[in-house]
Amino acid sequence: MKRILIKNAKIVNEGVIFEGDVLIEDQFIVEIAESISAKSGATTIINADGNYLIPGAIDDQVHFREPGLTHKGDIASESRAAVAGGITSFIEQPNTIPNAVTQELLEQKYQIAAEKSYANYSFMMGGTNNNLEEILKTNPKNVAGIKLFLGSSTGNMLVDDEAVLEKIFSSTPMLIAVHCEDEASIKSNLEKYKQEYGDAIPVTKHHLIRSEEACYISSSKAIALAKKTGARLHVFHLSTAKEMELFTNKIPLEDKKITAEVCIHHLWFTNDDYATKGNLIKWNPAVKTENDRKVLWEALLDDRIDVIATDHAPHTLEEKQQSYLNAPSGGPLVQHAVVAMFEGYHQGKISIEKIVEKMAHNPAKIFKIEKRGFIKVGYYADLVIINTGLPWSVKKENILAKCGWSPFEGFSFKSRITHTFVNGQLVYNNFKVKDIQCGERLLFDR
Repeated sequence: MKRILIKNAKIVNEGVIFEGDVLIEDQFIVEIAESISAKSGATTIINADGNYLIPGAIDDQVHFREPGLTHKGDIASESRAAVAGGITSFIEQPNTIPNAVTQELLEQKYQIAAEKSYANYSFMMGGTNNNLEEILKTNPKNVAGIKLFLGSSTGNMLVDDEAVLEKIFSSTPMLIAVHCEDEASIKSNLEKYKQEYGDAIPVTKHHLIRSEEACYISSSKAIALAKKTGARLHVFHLSTAKEMELFTNKIPLEDKKITAEVCIHHLWFTNDDYATKGNLIKWNPAVKTENDRKVLWEALLDDRIDVIATDHAPHTLEEKQQSYLNAPSGGPLVQHAVVAMFEGYHQGKISIEKIVEKMAHNPAKIFKIEKRGFIKVGYYADLVIINTGLPWSVKKENILAKCGWSPFEGFSFKSRITHTFVNGQLVYNNFKVKDIQCGERLLFDR
């Protein structure tokens, strides 16, 4: 039996911070107490030195690019970056090549992750206009949910047949996660700017092309359909102030049938940053205005928004350096997401307890993930130690995403992740990822 004893930690769990020790045996947390003595037999002792011990973050939206796009990233490279960033579990999206829209293709991704992943993993089953039969075969016990692109799709994944959409919403008991942008609005906006600029549209127009109205039209339709059909809906990467009126904080999370997510980049950047960051912060949905960011923060803190995620979606620097119209949308974020939120703590915007709630507890609750997302006896030891007084700077040489760049390059974070444990194994320690690919398939209590 392998034992690890974490001592003298500020343990953050379920809205409380308390000083104490945590004992891990093999994969699981077996004891949490004010003081625990090392038991007989070999026990590795890690002194947390009064630093914070938090549950590993659960990132419910990533694009790790395997199979088919592995020049941008792969499950091994991006999960290494994730554990370095304190993310111990991820849910990956189906728009790889080929798209994961059959049970066979979905299972092939699980097989890759079983061999390569440093973090725990699940994969979304993708929906199309014509794969309802495959969707209904999805096992709710070992697949996170169904992903529908209601805009900005890859390959054949745009679901724009309203009859099919209603059939999917009516037929599956599983969580349906959606990307909401109205394609007709975007095409109309794009045509307007093409007439003005030709092919030389500046990236500063991105948030006006992929506009507030495009987001609101699509998300409001999805929510109306969920209410009509009783579907369990989770709306990914909200980006506008206007959409916040669609969500509620009047009922407990456990009772919500419609939940909401915000991503790091929409909390961090605004359209003013396009002038210096350019295509590096070109995402879909677009980074929008200072007021949008302000209202997203307000909704996050008052619980209209339930989850913080990354939408980690790497592209090569060469791809990003193309013209606005040719540069793909998305960027790498898993390595810097947790420390970015701790920057919000340093600025007095958010408490550490709330960060843990939005990045660990709530994803576990929303997806009903078994025995993860909390520091509890009997739960898997997916844990992170973070020092809030140990600054470090993002440089080319310490970026672990395969694409080799970050929108945070040159920024100095005040907090540093010193240790990450996945299933009871120390996989990351002070800038070094150990060659331990111990991630396991997430299971769901449904």
